[in-house]
Amino acid sequence: MPFDITNKVALISGAASGICLTIAKELLRNGLRGVTIADINKELGEKALQEIKNEFGSNKAIFVLTDVTSMKSFEEAFQKTVNTFKNLDILVNGAGILNESIWQQEIAINNGTVHGILLALENYILKHKTDSEGVIVNISSIAGVASFPAFPIYSGTKFAILGMTKAFGDEAHYKRTKIRVMAICPGPTDTPLLREISGRNLGEPYEKLLQELLSGIHGQKPESVAKGLVQIVRHASSGGAWCVEDDKEPYEFLWPERENFAPK
Repeated sequence: MPFDITNKVALISGAASGICLTIAKELLRNGLRGVTIADINKELGEKALQEIKNEFGSNKAIFVLTDVTSMKSFEEAFQKTVNTFKNLDILVNGAGILNESIWQQEIAINNGTVHGILLALENYILKHKTDSEGVIVNISSIAGVASFPAFPIYSGTKFAILGMTKAFGDEAHYKRTKIRVMAICPGPTDTPLLREISGRNLGEPYEKLLQELLSGIHGQKPESVAKGLVQIVRHASSGGAWCVEDDKEPYEFLWPERENFAPK
């Protein structure tokens, strides 16, 4: 049976702007009861909260100032979600940056996904889901399924998210938790992350590679990613990874079986 978003509660990290704010609104349009915007940017978070109130009314959203690199800070967002809405059914791990010039911070933020998965899978969704099933969606990137030499460290963090998704999304974990874990891999999308990407790399050779890459790129609409995520939440199997690019329908990235490559 498809997962019914109606009357469910979501927590979305990185939702003060860009793709994740668009996801929050799309989930609300599909019947979501409440959403927590968890983000480190207070100004943008409060602005996003007001946008949601203006479109969907009061009592549909809360903003929690959140640093996903801190387990304690991230857990406060989970606690406030449950205290406010009494349930938690969906986690979207969306907080992330693309800035190779501060790669240590890039790794820490992008791998804040680990904190989100553990808090949701082993505690908050496990104990507070409205119905029998919960959902975790980790936002990776097509940089996690293909070679992007202009930003290799960012690509590494997104590959890591896919590995964790496959492992945490394994049937063994689903059987004990009834929580599906999936990944979505957006292609280039018209957000501040893409528009402000120039210069945020490891130096001149990488900037040259970036400019060559950007010359052939047209950013898709964030709404395309949000609509794709809704489809994935409703229908996708646990452990899978889905690509959304060029404003088209999501398609599943199929993991090759390693045994197929072994010598006969």
